[in-house]
Amino acid sequence: MSALWPLEARGYVPHALHRGERAWTETNCYVDLWIELMHALKLDPVAALAFTAAADDEGDQWTFFKYPLEDLRALYGLEVHELNIWRSLPRHIDEQLQQGRPVIVEVDSFYLPDTAGVSYQIDHTKSSVAVQAIDLEKRTLGYFHNAGYYELGPPEYDGIFQGGGVSGAVRLAPYVEVVKLHALERPEEGELKKRALALLAHHLQRRPRQNPIGKYRARLESDLAWLKTEPLSMFHLYAFATLRQLGANYELLAAFLRWLEARGESALPIAAFEEISGTAKTLMLKMARAVNSKKPAELGPMFLSMEEAWQRGIDALLSRYGN
Repeated sequence: MSALWPLEARGYVPHALHRGERAWTETNCYVDLWIELMHALKLDPVAALAFTAAADDEGDQWTFFKYPLEDLRALYGLEVHELNIWRSLPRHIDEQLQQGRPVIVEVDSFYLPDTAGVSYQIDHTKSSVAVQAIDLEKRTLGYFHNAGYYELGPPEYDGIFQGGGVSGAVRLAPYVEVVKLHALERPEEGELKKRALALLAHHLQRRPRQNPIGKYRARLESDLAWLKTEPLSMFHLYAFATLRQLGANYELLAAFLRWLEARGESALPIAAFEEISGTAKTLMLKMARAVNSKKPAELGPMFLSMEEAWQRGIDALLSRYGN
């Protein structure tokens, strides 16, 4: 076996962001795997969350927010590159792990046991995992995904690699990234805060110029009318792309601001972004009931409260950290 750390799925303790009282325990696959990967590297993933200040309404979805690779380089010296897949993917992973590099792979959740009850053996959906252990002979894999660390065996291993095995070629090579650790830094607290604040100022410059929740609210009625003509399964897809990304994004922004508060920053608009997160969770449940029952629902005031909270929060951050 090639492995970076002696981890076992049983007994693994995830990062605090994936434990305790949170409205959104999971966010999206890419953010979640990086939270656990940085946790394993003894880096603080909360310090890297400044990018959440720039999320936007993209029309048919909320920004599928991710840790920007340039932020990971600026904070911790992590280098992330696409891996060219020109032979057996398991062999590529094995070689990169032997060089001390985690590998991030897009896979089919149909073969991920940790998604039991959601997509495992149910739906073919794309997801990303961070592989830190592989055994070519036993056909096992150890990986970070969603809120933890997991392992899978031969049947799922063969599915993940599309039957390519050690020597065979996959039907269509997935997108794969390798994380190079040669320039890894663990800055002391003062320097880390300085870098995090610089990133916050940068991402505030990238913020939406129009209130994104106001944009979303403007199309709410048409979205709701359309969803009532679709099966409930369509609402679940819609909710993941919209309300879940919206709510989880601002819960993480609030966590980032709490991190800054613990390091001496004061009068931060934490409550405004926590309000957005909590309201989005309530709205998702109310919309699900409205779609399922086909009955009218008065959701506008809740969206308006989120819209106002976003404006208060962003204005407060701009007055303090904007350029």
